[in-house]
Amino acid sequence: MAEKEEYEKVKDTGHNWDGITELDNPPPRWWLNALYLSGLFVLVYLILYPSLPLVHDSTKGLLGWTQIGEYKEALAVMEERRAPYEEKFSQMTIEEVLVDADMLNYISASSKVLFGDNCAACHGVGGQPPQGAAYPVLADDDWLYGGTIDEIMMSIAKGRIGLMPAHAGALTKQEVNLLTQFVIDSSNGVKNEAGRALYDEFGCAMCHGDDAKGDKYAGSANLTDRVWRFSGEEEQVRRTILHGVNDSFDPQTRLAMMPQWSEKMALMLEIKADVLNGGEKVEDINWEDELSGDETERLSESDIKKLAIYVHQLGGGE
Repeated sequence: MAEKEEYEKVKDTGHNWDGITELDNPPPRWWLNALYLSGLFVLVYLILYPSLPLVHDSTKGLLGWTQIGEYKEALAVMEERRAPYEEKFSQMTIEEVLVDADMLNYISASSKVLFGDNCAACHGVGGQPPQGAAYPVLADDDWLYGGTIDEIMMSIAKGRIGLMPAHAGALTKQEVNLLTQFVIDSSNGVKNEAGRALYDEFGCAMCHGDDAKGDKYAGSANLTDRVWRFSGEEEQVRRTILHGVNDSFDPQTRLAMMPQWSEKMALMLEIKADVLNGGEKVEDINWEDELSGDETERLSESDIKKLAIYVHQLGGGE
């Protein structure tokens, strides 16, 4: 009875639903204290941190903290830690890096970010593009333009735009079918004498070679392996023969282009190669005479060297 009497003494709000009366009890003290403390916290936060929007800016706060400031501080710490490795890397040849386990580990780790920012959109994470994306796989040992470190660096720096002319107007339907079957048979190790004769007669060997294994100087595909840039399906092989690759005169041509990442480094690599082929020393090159100074650079020389090492490690290299 006592509990019932205490209940009846509690003031109510006058609201009643289905026999349930809404009482007017005060909230618990701990709840009120938490409410007051949260209000105090908001006030302190408004004073210490940027928070209130103004017309063209916001309040700065007594601490002067900003997200971009915190990011720059973290970046400075990271760059300080990386500085000794970067300094050492700048003075090493690629051959020296490949036999230095500690440096190779650093380059592989730091290059993952470079690859993710600049290459993964086409070549996929880890050099494995989605099936049917028509971008080269970098994690195998099949190289269109060569897989040495220098050749990979040139591919990155200069970019690659392969060319296969469209043959829709030069071949009969029967000839297209015969060449299509020859390509498919070659990839499976099956002899096709009639297709081989047409391959030779039509001059396909000029790009793909007498052995049909491609030419890295032309970037032509190896027709004897089972690695397909586009697709190994019969209809897709036929389309490539009919409409070619990067043929500007055929609206149905396949597009396969890799952008240039450093005009400057591409020129430097070409000049170095010419000098070495001529029996001269690279150290004697006068770069002020060789370069005009306005060559574009989307990636630095250091970044391209790192990416070349990373890609070389992905696919086993040559």
